[in-house]
Amino acid sequence: MRIHLDCFPCFLRQSIIALRSGTKDTELQEKILKAVVEDVERADTSLPPAYATSFIHRKIRKLLGKDPFEEIKSEYNQIALKLYPSLKKMVKESDDPLWTASRLAIAGNVIDFGIFTSVDIEGTIARALHGPISIDDYRSFKTSISETDEILYLLDNAGEIVFDRILIETLTSPGLKVTAVVKGAAVLNDCTRADAIESGLTEVCEVIDNGSDAVGTILEWTSRDFRERYGHFQFVISKGQGNFETLADPEKTINYLFQSKCEVVSKELGLSLGSMILKKA
Repeated sequence: MRIHLDCFPCFLRQSIIALRSGTKDTELQEKILKAVVEDVERADTSLPPAYATSFIHRKIRKLLGKDPFEEIKSEYNQIALKLYPSLKKMVKESDDPLWTASRLAIAGNVIDFGIFTSVDIEGTIARALHGPISIDDYRSFKTSISETDEILYLLDNAGEIVFDRILIETLTSPGLKVTAVVKGAAVLNDCTRADAIESGLTEVCEVIDNGSDAVGTILEWTSRDFRERYGHFQFVISKGQGNFETLADPEKTINYLFQSKCEVVSKELGLSLGSMILKKA
């Protein structure tokens, strides 16, 4: 992945979403947006879009003096928790709980307020369970899981983390060890330890942070402790488009679970916008 021309208006659109979430002061919104344009101009087009997005949102948080997504993250954690009992029941009663839980985890990836201002969670759940997955490496995914005893699970967004919890509970029920990874600090609506606690995930598995506030998993920006832990795992579940953009490792078995939420990623994959994906690297 690298930055394409179509990424530039998206950088600005995402910035506006963050600013409107963070303040009602239109003069401050305008001032910060103009400052962000400098980072957009400096974007290195040889790198994945997540690099530029990380710099942009560091500046937005600094100039706002807060995390603009803090409140809405908690709001959607609570919305997802209300769905948890029915989704858990759905998985438990499924002929193939892993199949159902993995599709629900992909459906949960629609909860992304860095890109969308509203989401249709229940509609997306129905589509995930009854519609086609555009890239569906489920058989390989299931086989690989049966051959491992520990998994590193890279989380993505708040709200979505409750859907991830259901998949992780499904993975751990036969005795697998799962270690879940959150961000080391706020960025967009990505999960931090606070979201892991609020969602109940810390009661299900070990949760560690990657020591970074970058979008996705940019290994050189993560902490030494995380890189040491990362190197220990062979099997990785990678949630979200940001992780797909930034993480590639031929020495590991990586399975990407996400929805293609932008035209650039969709074109790279030869898919339509909004496609659901379970892809083995």
